[in-house]
Amino acid sequence: MKILDHAERGAAHSTASFKDSKDAVIISGRDLTVDDIVQVSRREKKAELTKDENIVSHVHQSRNTVLKSVEAGYPIYGVTTVFGGMAHILLKKEEAEELQNNMPWPHKTGAGKRLSDSSVRASMMLRANSLMRGVSGVRLEIIQRLVDCLNADMIPHVYDLGSIGASGDLVPLAYILGSVIGLGPEFKVNFRGMETDCLSALKSLNLPAVKLEAKESLAVMNGTSVMSGVAANCVYDLRALLALSLGSHALFIQGLRGTSQSFHPFIQQHKPHPGQILCAEQMINLLKGSQLAHNDHNTQHREEKHKLVQDRYSMRCIPQFLGPVIDGLAVITKQVEVEINSATDNPLIDPETDEYYYCGNFLGQYIAVGMDQLRYYISLLAKHLDVQIAMLVAPEFNNGLAPSLVGNESRRVNIGLKGLQISGNSIMPQLSFFGNSLADRFPTHAEQFNQNINSQGFGSANLARQSVDMFQQYMAICLMFGVQSVDLRTKIMLGHYDARKALSSATLPLYESILDVLDIKPSETKPYVFNDNEQALDLHIMKIAADIASGTRILNSVKQTMDSLKNHNPIGI
Repeated sequence: MKILDHAERGAAHSTASFKDSKDAVIISGRDLTVDDIVQVSRREKKAELTKDENIVSHVHQSRNTVLKSVEAGYPIYGVTTVFGGMAHILLKKEEAEELQNNMPWPHKTGAGKRLSDSSVRASMMLRANSLMRGVSGVRLEIIQRLVDCLNADMIPHVYDLGSIGASGDLVPLAYILGSVIGLGPEFKVNFRGMETDCLSALKSLNLPAVKLEAKESLAVMNGTSVMSGVAANCVYDLRALLALSLGSHALFIQGLRGTSQSFHPFIQQHKPHPGQILCAEQMINLLKGSQLAHNDHNTQHREEKHKLVQDRYSMRCIPQFLGPVIDGLAVITKQVEVEINSATDNPLIDPETDEYYYCGNFLGQYIAVGMDQLRYYISLLAKHLDVQIAMLVAPEFNNGLAPSLVGNESRRVNIGLKGLQISGNSIMPQLSFFGNSLADRFPTHAEQFNQNINSQGFGSANLARQSVDMFQQYMAICLMFGVQSVDLRTKIMLGHYDARKALSSATLPLYESILDVLDIKPSETKPYVFNDNEQALDLHIMKIAADIASGTRILNSVKQTMDSLKNHNPIGI
């Protein structure tokens, strides 16, 4: 066995201990949410199959339909025929089982890097959930095996290249299936912090290898569960990053001496998009009580000479710019939640009538288009934040702050956050590039022209994961700019650098959590960055980004905003 290092195990939260089994998420083929998936994929809760007799009965009935079909010798796709463009090849009764146990082997063709354990956990959970709808014809034993391995932290090695998202995630799911049934030592797993083969892990769990029966390999491998698992985690993380973006804008506005007047309900009443209204409400809440921002709603609030009477677009148009992102994320969330509670293999079986239905539920187009859109939204968020940072560092636009937010201006060699802005500028264009679509770039000749349209949902979801991870790094940079800017503005307004005494009550926890992560004490005599050579900013980026990824201190400071985004339901979706 190879002992995994911390980086291989993933973020700190993914290796946390399970809570009591009473906190288990129930798998029934219905009603799973993005939050349920995240709780299981990041090991906050276990998963448990429902004991609902009606649901379990449907699983058994659909299995019996398969057995009767094989016994009768009916030509059923993937049961008594070979797959795809070879579906004209009819199989003998004794070959039906051999077909299923062979199927993972020719699909063990993954390439690239390994998916994170949290992505694979989500995939295992979702495959079990799909099969519990009772229309796929597998034994309950197979579904239970997925859950048992998931809860025992036996996580198959799955690779991020290999699925075109047409007949579902055939290649990624082949690795999951081969591992949980113990098909051979060639299927590797991460098992309780160790890297080993599936047979050794199953032996440690006292679980025997399982021989697949008719249709079972097709039912498990033929679905959108891997792309959906990756997508669900991305949706959750972007919700958190969107909340942090709003918090960052609130810090920026206070640093720039902006106003909350542009978020007044009167304005939104006359352009009542749900996301715009929610965004404006959140910005008013985030800025309420600040001594650094203008908080009255009088249009004559600007008394300073030679100053603009209104904020520039990047501040004034926050609700109008981010409203579509908020509404769009809610739509994507709904689409992902429909997908994760769907039966996505082929054919589907009506256990009441023994009818088979040939279909295309395995096509991951909703995930593909949704993840394309999610990456595009990230690019919009990053570009908007980048404009705010550009204003903060420019004396022409920052209402009296030092150039590049230099802390100690008396030390003439200090250049402040110049390098930090350059680092951010290197990330933002890449996020914009990642915002391009993938779903429209599919090969038309796949698998003997059988899969002649395909979703690219797996690829789109994995690009979304990369984009989310990169945006977490970018968000760390934004928060560093936010802290420095409010410290400097507090000095101008109150004569000292301790922004805790000037910030709005809603942004104070965010400010304090950032400094807490960096182990820095707020001070009246020094801002966050005073002299350039007193700190290593790359280490600060690393610490803040890691905390964001772990979902602990910094995200807890914007929980109210996260909850408002979670509950957002525009136009009745």
